[in-house]
Amino acid sequence: MNARHCCQIRTQDDDNAPRPASRLRRGREVAGWIAPSVTLALLPKCPVCVAAYVALATGIGISLPTATHLRSMLVVLCVASLVFIMARRLRSLMARAVN
Repeated sequence: MNARHCCQIRTQDDDNAPRPASRLRRGREVAGWIAPSVTLALLPKCPVCVAAYVALATGIGISLPTATHLRSMLVVLCVASLVFIMARRLRSLMARAVN
């Protein structure tokens, strides 16, 4: 069913009106926030634990310096993705406020 009645006149503003976000889009947005946040929360602080987790998950052993660099890179990647998601969200909110 169409919510618009047949006798209503369609205006230009109807085309530019923001549409509600679909469930899939909202789910992706929530997952975008959750994935890096959970990774940061569960990331071990010691490199030995990182090396052990990599060995358990893949069966490949890595050295302690490699585990240290891997942990540092994961922290930077998670923080950067959270900053990117936050900036994108703020930009969309600012665009809505202007319109």
